[in-house]
Amino acid sequence: MNYIKEKIKDGVNLHLIINNNFKTDLTVFFLTVPLEKETVTKNALIPMVLKSGCQKYPNYKKIVEELEMMYGASFDFGVDKEGDNLILKFYIESINDQFLPEENDNINKAVNILTQVIFNPLADGKFKKEYLEIEKQNLELLIDSQKDNKDAYAFDKCINIMYKDCGFGLSKYGQKEDLKNIDETNLYEHYKKLVNEAKIDLFISGNFDKEKILSEVKSNNLLQSLNDRKENINRNHFKNEIKEKVDVPDEKIEKMEVTQGKLVIGLDILPNDFQDYRFIAIMYNAIFGDGVNSKLFQIVREKESLAYTAKSMYIVRKNNLFIRCGIEIDNYEKTVNLIKKLLDDMKQGKFTDEDIDKAKKYILAGIRAIDAEQDTQIIFLFGQELSKLPLTVEEYKNNINNVTREDIEKFANLIQINTIYFLRN
Repeated sequence: MNYIKEKIKDGVNLHLIINNNFKTDLTVFFLTVPLEKETVTKNALIPMVLKSGCQKYPNYKKIVEELEMMYGASFDFGVDKEGDNLILKFYIESINDQFLPEENDNINKAVNILTQVIFNPLADGKFKKEYLEIEKQNLELLIDSQKDNKDAYAFDKCINIMYKDCGFGLSKYGQKEDLKNIDETNLYEHYKKLVNEAKIDLFISGNFDKEKILSEVKSNNLLQSLNDRKENINRNHFKNEIKEKVDVPDEKIEKMEVTQGKLVIGLDILPNDFQDYRFIAIMYNAIFGDGVNSKLFQIVREKESLAYTAKSMYIVRKNNLFIRCGIEIDNYEKTVNLIKKLLDDMKQGKFTDEDIDKAKKYILAGIRAIDAEQDTQIIFLFGQELSKLPLTVEEYKNNINNVTREDIEKFANLIQINTIYFLRN
């Protein structure tokens, strides 16, 4: 993989990932803005309205017809939450030109379609009301459907309890009650502000000629017409996510029609200095709850049969660990007590050298898989772009291999339970 970053404008960057491992090209725009209660619903709605049509392709059918001319390229969009940021994303996957019967210049076509959709909307001082009303209904359905996936709902609810209506605590889809106040005029005004202020990153992955792509991007009028901007985003990472001591964890039990209880435990990390312990945290998480060799899986699920699912995850952008289990309703207290004991065991160094070795092998296998998919490469590099903590894959591997038993035990003693959330019938 050959990675090149080029500035288009201040706050607008082109990222080229050149490799010949794939038969497809992946072209992705990320627009990153702070995640705020006042704007999140409008921001979530914007990609849905934009994909409905633009000046050049006035309806979605026209966009699809253009994609068919690219030998069936696929187009999609969405929103993601990364720490205290909301990311609007638009992407096209297309067949690489070398596998087509004739030169088609698919990457340039993908860039042109996406720039038209994002930066040349179907609007004359306001969005098309017909499209907006349809997408407001679709977004309302999306917001309501969050309860359908009980596992994801419980996880989001635990985060909301911990962070309330600030940044990371918000749903990426916003609030249903906001929709009634959004119209075609005020949404368009907000769109213009977003496009002028968002951090914009264009990623292109595939086998292509760098100079040709650079020339095509530099000649794209819509990209060149963008203004310079300061990167007004939240660069969440371990250095600025300082947690306060919690004497008594917040315990919330919610009742809903469920057949299986959903337990989520949110944990804070209380660093006593600002060393870079990301890799220690990743190692700790692998030993404690990530994967089939972890304590959660082997003891809570396999040995004690208390959980159908048991796993943990580390979120570096917010300095949190989250434990997630699917359990029988009656096993709630027993499961929580066992998890607390396992956390204490980690603090006392009750893990083996074999545990450490298995965790390193598990993590390194995941790192090697980064180059196996175009989207994982882009996610890895975009994550570094957001945090401004640059790291090569080899550096990542070395940092994992250098983690010691003493590092993990010290880290274990920085962890506290913040919130225990349980969804039951």
